[in-house]
Amino acid sequence: MNASEFSPRVSADTFGRALWDPAAETPTGLVGPDGKTAPKRFNVYRNNVVASLSEALEQSFPAVGRLLGEDYFKALARAFVAEHPPRSPVLMWYGAEFGGFIERFPPLQAYPYLADVARVEWAWLEAYHSADALPLDPAEIGAVAPDEIGNIRFEKHPASCVFRSEWPIWDLVRANRFDPDANIEIDLEKPQSVLITRPELEVELMLLRPGGDVFLSALFDGGTLAEAAAAASSQVEEFSLSDTLSDCLANGVFTTLVKA
Repeated sequence: MNASEFSPRVSADTFGRALWDPAAETPTGLVGPDGKTAPKRFNVYRNNVVASLSEALEQSFPAVGRLLGEDYFKALARAFVAEHPPRSPVLMWYGAEFGGFIERFPPLQAYPYLADVARVEWAWLEAYHSADALPLDPAEIGAVAPDEIGNIRFEKHPASCVFRSEWPIWDLVRANRFDPDANIEIDLEKPQSVLITRPELEVELMLLRPGGDVFLSALFDGGTLAEAAAAASSQVEEFSLSDTLSDCLANGVFTTLVKA
């Protein structure tokens, strides 16, 4: 069954409003092939649309689903669908607002980390579908003169993203998506920041070293290597430029080196 089975006696706007409101009555003028009002057919169609969007959310946010349980997640997904109709016909891009929705959802206020779990999963999806690009060859940095190294800038890989969280986001996502069989101890008092990128075919999710989030954020904003290192060092005493830069190069965070 599809929308073409209904007679076009109702506007698209009216049809759409009724489609996303589960309590709405069948729009006046909406009839089936027999010419009669078709509330049952419309409800079936509406339920199928909502179910398809809910399933798309399940595919995009498996860690959130595991944390909440199947039944609660399905109910949450339906509540989200009612407030956020899709803006694109491509289902893989449905759910961008899910993290913000969770953050504002009153019954989940006691679990504030859930919103960041959803945001990291969405960032993972964006990285997976981002444009391909060749990572920077580390040898290019080695070819820079020592007195010029501090002035270089980097173009980030299209898939690269830094996510800062007040919560142990790396442990939460690993335990509930990437390594669910591991015995991972989660300390909710321990904030973590992660790097998300895709140097080749697989998306990489890596726990950043202390200060790594500050360092990369500065570089992504167009800062020089010296400026980014100074920002990270001033905020995080344990920051190590050599180790953090090595991690970035190994994980394909950059594509191009730009000299001053």
